[in-house]
Amino acid sequence: MRKPSEAYLQKARQLKKEDIERLLARTRTKFMRRIEDQEMSALDVAAIQLEIEDEQLAEWRERWAEIQIKAQTGTTPREKSK
Repeated sequence: MRKPSEAYLQKARQLKKEDIERLLARTRTKFMRRIEDQEMSALDVAAIQLEIEDEQLAEWRERWAEIQIKAQTGTTPREKSK
């Protein structure tokens, strides 16, 4: 079972109740079931969701940078190294 890191638990603790509700609304079903089964607290799940969204944002930024490079040069960084 995935455990939230202390840094993301701290971020989740600082959120308002409304912000936690919004995070939980975007949470995957398996984590919501863990709240219902009392395996995890809502705060733990919110922290994990924050971490997941930060990871996804970092991946998106990386892909977006590649798209911008391709648009400027007409090639991708991977094609240049071949």
